[in-house]
Amino acid sequence: MEQATEANVKQKIPNPRVEMFKAMMGRFFQNKLAVLGGFFTFLLIFMAIFASVIVPHDPIEQNYSEIMMSPSADHWFGTDEIGRDIFSRVIYGAQVSLQAGLISVGIALAVGVPIGLISGYYRGFWDEFVIMRFTDAMLSFPPLVLALALAAVLGAGLENAMIAIGIVLTPNFIRLIRAEVIAHREREYVEAGKASGLRDWRIILIHILPNTLAPIMVQATLAIASAIISEASLSYLGLGTQPPDPSWGAMLADGQGYLSDAPWIALFPGIFIFITVLSINLFGDGIRDMLDPKLK
Repeated sequence: MEQATEANVKQKIPNPRVEMFKAMMGRFFQNKLAVLGGFFTFLLIFMAIFASVIVPHDPIEQNYSEIMMSPSADHWFGTDEIGRDIFSRVIYGAQVSLQAGLISVGIALAVGVPIGLISGYYRGFWDEFVIMRFTDAMLSFPPLVLALALAAVLGAGLENAMIAIGIVLTPNFIRLIRAEVIAHREREYVEAGKASGLRDWRIILIHILPNTLAPIMVQATLAIASAIISEASLSYLGLGTQPPDPSWGAMLADGQGYLSDAPWIALFPGIFIFITVLSINLFGDGIRDMLDPKLK
């Protein structure tokens, strides 16, 4: 009987981690727009992964007998000025946009996180007068102008565009992580780690970094949307994805001369850019609310 009673008591004790996870998911699902944004975001990822199965036509195949056909059962989004299926190109363009967003943000994280951690933890001359002044100088430029200049220097192409966008996004992560580290470096658990003889790199990686992951995740999610817009802008200007590979920005540039005769050429890639960026931003807002312990 005593053993059964103890087992029942143990079963009734809630697991703090499980309760915390339930509370976080509850906050997320209370935000209906965030749920909708997450649904469209994951739907877009699904379409990009299985593009080869979903699309009915080759995205780069030209058919001069079907030039600028309006949307129909055979071509859901119509065809462009050289007879390519727009629906297939839009779906494959999602691969380019998501790749650009993820890799660009990955570059920014790979550079910005270590610099922000070291700068915020050690402070001093290199932090105040070198790293932060260089960061401020980069932030003084409009992001698109700076990305355009870097892409022009590196050369046209998706790979160089992603590098340029990653460099442009890096200062935002440096400032964010530095501020978080400064807020944590004077707290008791860091002082206790120092007093116990832990090395600085262990304090930074094991104690401080995990406590900065929440704002990093939120910033990274929102930065992906910014990177998608930047890639579309560079492709629109001819410095991003090169033909014949499909890109939403390049499709907008191709369709701008046919707005009166075939508006669908530019309409559908523009709609997908809008929905994608809006969905990711709404999803990012939901993640921010979910990770905010002040919300109940």
